[in-house]
Amino acid sequence: MSRLADWGNDLYTGRRSFDFVGRSRTWYKVSAVIMVIAALGFIVRPLNFSLEFTGGTEFRVATQQAPDDYESQATAAVREVSGPTASANVSTIGGDIVRVQTEELEAGEIRDVSDALAESFDVQSDDISSNLIGPSWGASVSQEALRALVVFLLLTTLMMTLYYRNWKMAVSSMVALAHDMLITVGIYTWVGFEVSPATLIGFLTVLGYSLYDTVVVFDHVKENTRAAFSNRRRSFAEAANLAVNQTLVRSVNTTVIAVLPIIAVLVIGFAYLGPGTLLDLSLALFIGMTVGAVSSVFIATPLLVDLRRKDPEVVRLAEDAENSQALRQREAERRAAAAPEPARVGGPSTSSTQAKGATGPSSTPTGDAGTPADGDAQTVTGRTVHKYARSSGPRNQPKKTPRNRRRS
Repeated sequence: MSRLADWGNDLYTGRRSFDFVGRSRTWYKVSAVIMVIAALGFIVRPLNFSLEFTGGTEFRVATQQAPDDYESQATAAVREVSGPTASANVSTIGGDIVRVQTEELEAGEIRDVSDALAESFDVQSDDISSNLIGPSWGASVSQEALRALVVFLLLTTLMMTLYYRNWKMAVSSMVALAHDMLITVGIYTWVGFEVSPATLIGFLTVLGYSLYDTVVVFDHVKENTRAAFSNRRRSFAEAANLAVNQTLVRSVNTTVIAVLPIIAVLVIGFAYLGPGTLLDLSLALFIGMTVGAVSSVFIATPLLVDLRRKDPEVVRLAEDAENSQALRQREAERRAAAAPEPARVGGPSTSSTQAKGATGPSSTPTGDAGTPADGDAQTVTGRTVHKYARSSGPRNQPKKTPRNRRRS
């Protein structure tokens, strides 16, 4: 733990640093490949919308324990009524409830399918519930979700532009946000996870979390770049890269702490609860939070630096920082050259040899008139003070002699 704390402290102080900004092209290429793969999912395998969006009929069979072949039993019961080509989406909820989703059925067909399911699973008719959902409800939910998303993006862009007083920061955060959503939804397309109203709520929550993580990094970028413009010692890119390193440990810790309980919910949901609102919401949060933590480090800040690279004040800052660093380097080299050489083993040091053989004005001669003897020191006023005399206090007074007593 101490090494981890030292590692985080080194990142914050700048003694250790990862070049996130300098390798921005690498991150762009990797992200572009991932986003292309995610976008292909919409063509190869469209989103698997739940019954609330597509419309249909849902049956729930309450059993003591779902049999191992519950899927084949439920599908056979549905095809017995609706025909051999009828499709059914069969899953379990909590291990004892079999959920069967079919296309929209008539009232008579719903009653016949319920009787067939009761006979197939050997339960009473009262143990089977049916629910008919029209597609208009899903369409209204989708429209409201899209409207809320548009309003959220517009207000967020305006707020960040006013807060940071720079529209390029708002653009960078919005690009990172779009990056997170595209990858998250792309994972849903390729894996085939069901998209329910709870999933949409999870997507909207992911937008807020991803934006929050980006804002934390941008606050450090704002502080570091303001100091860089003031002292002219770091370029804009160096100050921004330092901000990413300073918030790296915090981003990792926050993401891990937030994802751990979600992982626990996912394990319980997949193992015991089965499909439902809790599982859909936690799955969307897990994917989105993980992707959002990556984008705030590898996408948002490098993109901001690239957008501001050609700004006149940023160009002048880079030139001043380069000159300042060159000046500090020359000063360090000058001090290193002026430093005394270390003493050699087995022989006198250079400084002691010079002290013994020096005859210049800096040496202390012995026996010359008007100069202190060996071991004595001379004050600014010219008064000679013995080497054993202190700089202050009663002992600094000259010792009284019989001659001094007669004079006093």
